[in-house]
Amino acid sequence: MGVHGDYLRGASRMAGVGALTGALAGAWGSSRAGQRGAPRGQRTQRGLFGMAAGGTPLNMLVSQQKKISCGRLCTISLGLFTLLVGVILSSVPWLDYMIMKDLKLRNDTMSYYYWQKPGVVRLTKVYIFNVTNPDGVLRRGERPRLQEVGPYVYKEEMEKVNVKFHDNDTVTFQHRKILHFVPELSKSMTERICVPNIPLLTLATQSRHMPWGVQAAMSVLVRGMDNFVTVTPEQFLFGYDDALVTLANIANTLLHINWPAPRIMSLLKGRNGTLPEVHTMYTGHDSRARMGLLDRLNGLDHLPFWSEPPCNSIKASEGSFFPPRDITHEDLVAIYDKDLCRAFPLQYRRLVDKDGISAGYYTPPDSIFAPSEAFPDNKCFCPPGESPTAPCELKGLQNISPCHYDAPVFVSFPHFFNADNSLLEAVEGMTPNRDRHETFFKIQPKLGVTMEAKVRIQLNLKVDHAPYIYSVHTFPEIVFPIIWLEEGVDELTPEIHRWVYIATTAADFIIPSVEYSFIVVGALTLAAVFVRTYKGVVFTAENLERGMEELRTGSHLIINAASHAAHAATHPSHARHKDREHREQQYHLLRSTSSTSAASTTASSSSTATASTPLPSDTSDQVDLAAETDPMVVHVLSSSPSQARAV
Repeated sequence: MGVHGDYLRGASRMAGVGALTGALAGAWGSSRAGQRGAPRGQRTQRGLFGMAAGGTPLNMLVSQQKKISCGRLCTISLGLFTLLVGVILSSVPWLDYMIMKDLKLRNDTMSYYYWQKPGVVRLTKVYIFNVTNPDGVLRRGERPRLQEVGPYVYKEEMEKVNVKFHDNDTVTFQHRKILHFVPELSKSMTERICVPNIPLLTLATQSRHMPWGVQAAMSVLVRGMDNFVTVTPEQFLFGYDDALVTLANIANTLLHINWPAPRIMSLLKGRNGTLPEVHTMYTGHDSRARMGLLDRLNGLDHLPFWSEPPCNSIKASEGSFFPPRDITHEDLVAIYDKDLCRAFPLQYRRLVDKDGISAGYYTPPDSIFAPSEAFPDNKCFCPPGESPTAPCELKGLQNISPCHYDAPVFVSFPHFFNADNSLLEAVEGMTPNRDRHETFFKIQPKLGVTMEAKVRIQLNLKVDHAPYIYSVHTFPEIVFPIIWLEEGVDELTPEIHRWVYIATTAADFIIPSVEYSFIVVGALTLAAVFVRTYKGVVFTAENLERGMEELRTGSHLIINAASHAAHAATHPSHARHKDREHREQQYHLLRSTSSTSAASTTASSSSTATASTPLPSDTSDQVDLAAETDPMVVHVLSSSPSQARAV
């Protein structure tokens, strides 16, 4: 069935082509037949599809009754224009250009309003560790028993002031923050709590490096002072009078010395008002890969608190914008905050959904508070000469004393989350929990906009044993938890959220919808014009009838081919003989057709003579050779006799 199957498939294809192109072939045949049958004078008046001489398909498109049709011309122009616009839009990132133009930080852009005065609800939650067994700690050597009290919630009103743009792709500004207490979300601010006497314990710790005589004088000076004080949460956070702090300020005034001391004892007092630090940040005009990164802090290109890199690096964001991950392809970003006293790294973890918008989920890397033995880059956070067992070498702690008047303040995650077990065992009441105590950021990867953020840190006081200071000689050597804070934003304002949604999530649907709409509308417009123009010429009754005739011929061809294939399967020898006779007939017919093309009168007699002449013995070989070299022979040999004569 190999040869006969090919014959059957070829016949089927011919029948399908005849069915699909019957109408056009009929139109062409009618036109050609009309020209052959008409006198020469009339023949010149006919053309393709029966159009008048000189009338072309293009003329028919733009004219009607030999007059230019303005409506049709405008429709074609509109279709071409719409199609061209769709093709152009699909080849250029037009929406990205519009979005990024508004993303660059400058006056009167959406990104500027989001950055300068975000308007988001930024909450600061404070939790204080209340000491429930102060006497047991001092007299019986008990571990401090801590009770977390809070939260005390403040709504932070923040904006950038003294904003000045520069020609080198940077902007200079200062932060202004005002904290408003939110009583409905907070515990009572009038209850009394017991907390360590931070100024006294700080002085005792620092006295260890002083001569013995100075320590003795200090012991007399601080005699009678309590190791713990009882205050209200409001006093503890925003200031209360302390004898040592008052004394330090008097000494600074009378002796003209510059002891690093606050005006009053407080933990959050310095967070209210215009902060003194002057930030210089990249705007993203020249390169979005450094958008939002700090260039300078108070005119310096490094942090003055640390002596060497990477600890003194300021390659960090101020928190509003980050370099988009889709551009940088980096998994590590950083944020700077004075309370952290460093560029705080954040590691990309996974992609999450935030209110219908994709965002990268970032948390601090495991190495952030690692000891220098495990992560050598952290060595520069320890003061020179510190022993390997010093607190700054413990996992989960970092020294930030240079940012807090040189007081022995250490930062960790709340409840010593991810910290050394020795820190947890030194006190009671610590219950670390990832969901409550881990810092995280959700950053949109295309725009670099912060969608949600929670910064959670704990402030601890490192207390060294001071045997020569009588008032504190029974206080244990310990890293004492004081407070922990959560600062963050839960969601953007509706206006900013809408802008981010359109620029990211909606853009994935808007871009292809607009592009394909233009292409489809343009193509349909042109197709409608073509159909309206040619339907009275191509789809006539005569052309349709000729198409049906082609379809019927193809059907007969399929039936004959099937019969021939079935007969060949049952009588193979007879089939081979009939096939050879058929091929010889087609060969003579092809030669007669070629002769007719040369001279019609001579061709008739030549064809007759050729048909009556016996074939040479190698005719079959010649037929096969001709079939291999001439595609027309292949077509004729695979056709029925009636079709071959038509060719």
